[in-house]
Amino acid sequence: MLAQRQHWQALQLQTGIFRVQAYAPSARSEELTIYLEGDGFAWLNSRQSSADPTPLDPIALRLALAQPSGNAAYLGRPCQYLDADREPCQKRYWTDARFAEEVVHSLDQAAEQLKVRAGAQRLVLIGYSGGGALALLLAARREDVARVITVAGNLDHAAWTRHHRVTPLQDSLNPADLRPALAMRQQVHLVGSLDRVIPPELAAAFVAGYPAGNHALVKVMEGYDHHCCWADNWAQLWRQNTQP
Repeated sequence: MLAQRQHWQALQLQTGIFRVQAYAPSARSEELTIYLEGDGFAWLNSRQSSADPTPLDPIALRLALAQPSGNAAYLGRPCQYLDADREPCQKRYWTDARFAEEVVHSLDQAAEQLKVRAGAQRLVLIGYSGGGALALLLAARREDVARVITVAGNLDHAAWTRHHRVTPLQDSLNPADLRPALAMRQQVHLVGSLDRVIPPELAAAFVAGYPAGNHALVKVMEGYDHHCCWADNWAQLWRQNTQP
């Protein structure tokens, strides 16, 4: 297991109605960076959802383990890794309700548990793909988030479903509806120039919806797509995008 190689501990956190799989070292620090996983293996194909959303390639975990300094932790999504066939796990929680209130509430509680465990005073939230939406949704309701970084993040799922002409995520919260609470948050949105899942123009449109004077920045990485080459180059990207 990736986390075990770096002596991170596996943690099962009871949060709201869900248990959530987390990985973290035993370190304590003033600031904790929490990485939020993407949607995982949510779909078998364009029409059929999977029975288990556990990611085949946990990119957010690989990002967390590649962070070159500071204290980091990783949060899987509800129903990933842990018995997706058990209640309350239903396929809606990795399809149309992937960003539902109960999902956000669960991850909010998980983030709090990791913060207390690390003795931290502030958080940096980093979300990959669908985890980017959740990083923003958490930042909108917490007062201790110093910075948000999204990596190939789904920032406005209504715009995303329109772009791909797929069914809207009707049971999900949308960061685009919370711009007033997010506008003054420090945030960087990293997108790949070759990403066809989350095209750069979607991130640009999301940030363009903020009022003047916001603290949001979009950076388009040439040659990157939705999967390549975030984890391979994360140490450098992290250093470049975590400075005040």
